[in-house]
Amino acid sequence: MTPMTPMTPVTTPTPTLTLFDFPATTGLDRWESFSPFVLEVSRAMRLAKVPFATTQVNMMKLKDINPLGQLPAAAFGEEKVAGSTRILERLEALVPGSMTGGLDARGVAEAWLWKEFADTSLYPYVLTTRWVDDRGWPVPRDHFFAALPAPLRAFVPGMVRRSMKKKLIERDFTRAGIDACYARMGRVLDFLDARAPDEGFWVGPRATVGDLGLFAHLHSLRLPLIPWQAEEVARRKRLTRYLDRVDAATPLVST
Repeated sequence: MTPMTPMTPVTTPTPTLTLFDFPATTGLDRWESFSPFVLEVSRAMRLAKVPFATTQVNMMKLKDINPLGQLPAAAFGEEKVAGSTRILERLEALVPGSMTGGLDARGVAEAWLWKEFADTSLYPYVLTTRWVDDRGWPVPRDHFFAALPAPLRAFVPGMVRRSMKKKLIERDFTRAGIDACYARMGRVLDFLDARAPDEGFWVGPRATVGDLGLFAHLHSLRLPLIPWQAEEVARRKRLTRYLDRVDAATPLVST
């Protein structure tokens, strides 16, 4: 009888990952994107320890990547995935446990709930500090619109700012005025500071999607280009130490 030749295991190659970002850059190593959602995905890819490249998008061609015309978006090989939640779910499928930290079903559910909280309840504060507050407005004005021709720069930034202000009022974040919005933000930061773990991460001993969501939006509030808002987070010492741990757990890596 002719001996059988051992079969070589069939492996599925890891797709090439590309993260798409806005053309404007912060110029700061620890704030690789102005967008909290792009930052969230960037840190998720680092947490999953998958190599990836970042490419800046021509905003006139963004709908070629995502028909909704929004970021974040990422390419897993030829497959384009839009939205931070869908991208993180795709990463979890690619590297099982990378987004959920080995938690049981209850822990996994809680981690995703904290991500949802961060994406829906913290993001508007980031927008308010940059688009509504006159102290933060120079950041998007000078960075996001710098590439526009001079005639367009005369009116487009103001037009976009008015639209953003309207949306924040409609979402009931600034309907009562910016001072009331900041008072509520301060209470939320106090609650998070009291809840922040002394060690480890938000739900368990390993970083998860919950940490990625909270970190992305709170770290965006720590952006040094707007010092007064960064100080608001820095005053919450437990929360700051926690954010620093998440930062250290998702280090910048070469591709």
